[in-house]
Amino acid sequence: MKNKNNKPLQVALYGMEERAYKTMSMYLKGPCKGVAIVVDEFAADVDLIDADHIKAKDLLEGRKAKSPSRPIIVLSLEEILLPDTIYVKKPVTTADLVAAFKQAAIMLNTAAKAKKVKGDREQQAPIKPDLNAIKNLDNSSPKSKKTESKRIDEEERKKTSKHRTAMDLTEVGFSNYLGNLDGINFSDSQQVLNASFNPKDFFLGYVQSALKAAKAKGRIAQLNSGWKPLIIFPYSKEIWLDADDKQLRAFAGLVIKKNENKGMSLTPVDQAAANCSKKMEGFYDVDNFLWKLAVWTSKGRYPDTIDIDSRVFLTHWPNFTRLVVTPHAMRIAALLVMGPRTAMSIASDLNIKPQYVFVFISAAHALGLVGQTKRQADEIIASPEVNRSKSKGLLGRILGRLRG
Repeated sequence: MKNKNNKPLQVALYGMEERAYKTMSMYLKGPCKGVAIVVDEFAADVDLIDADHIKAKDLLEGRKAKSPSRPIIVLSLEEILLPDTIYVKKPVTTADLVAAFKQAAIMLNTAAKAKKVKGDREQQAPIKPDLNAIKNLDNSSPKSKKTESKRIDEEERKKTSKHRTAMDLTEVGFSNYLGNLDGINFSDSQQVLNASFNPKDFFLGYVQSALKAAKAKGRIAQLNSGWKPLIIFPYSKEIWLDADDKQLRAFAGLVIKKNENKGMSLTPVDQAAANCSKKMEGFYDVDNFLWKLAVWTSKGRYPDTIDIDSRVFLTHWPNFTRLVVTPHAMRIAALLVMGPRTAMSIASDLNIKPQYVFVFISAAHALGLVGQTKRQADEIIASPEVNRSKSKGLLGRILGRLRG
């Protein structure tokens, strides 16, 4: 969709909570194929308002007063017919939203011709930089700065675990990587529905709690578990653990009974006393560590904090370049970007085994990327149907667009 300057329409969103705002932004980029881009109100060509918001009336009046010539698209569960507005019924479909932006583009071009103006926005004079302020930013000598940078780079390169690139698992290598899970037959539909785990019963739950506490207190902390000390660096978002993947995978799968968690404690520690510099390969990126730990804890099960019969949503795209990419993870993420879905419907739509969906949801949930609360975003956008015969191509195109 183009405006009179042959650029994509720019839209400002109103009456949407944070998650609904992000969902609409991703929806415009993905399924709507960049029909418009979300900007702030001062740069927008079009206003889009959720008319079911409690302050919708004030928002509409305010936008008409500030930008009377700007097209307004209103979203509502009930039909709303207002002068100079474009109505779209919720839950929104791609076709309806694209049609609304087409109508908005026509309105903009018509208004531009009538008023004989070349643009809607005035160009601001460039701001000249304050050279004196720039010079005073760093009084250190170039030589000392270069030496310090070199020292930091050398230490950072030693953190091999932290900077390890993504591992892409195939279905064949999935079981070998996770290890065996006794007591569950994933071929049995009833057993699949009961294939859950409680993160608090495993090392994963204690690490998550420790991370929250260390971040809240803003200082380095050590998680003592009776196994190996785990040290958390909240400011650099790093974890240090003197254990290889094989050892961590084994410990991740052990159930920690309530009478055994007395050995768990979190103590403050001084960076010098931590003595981590002797083994720099023990450093991990927090997200990479949590994701991997959740995968090994899940083993194809889903966290019991997730209701398997309710829809889940993805807050934003995972950084797959640094994570263990479980089978079909990118296809699952791309489908969730299109709209909230249940775990079993994802498996059905993609024609894959449920355990691949469960392990992805477990890992993404551990990083806070997956939620399952009643959100405004769930009502705004309708979850599109997936045609199995074409789903691979569609999801591939969406993935390509999201990657830019």
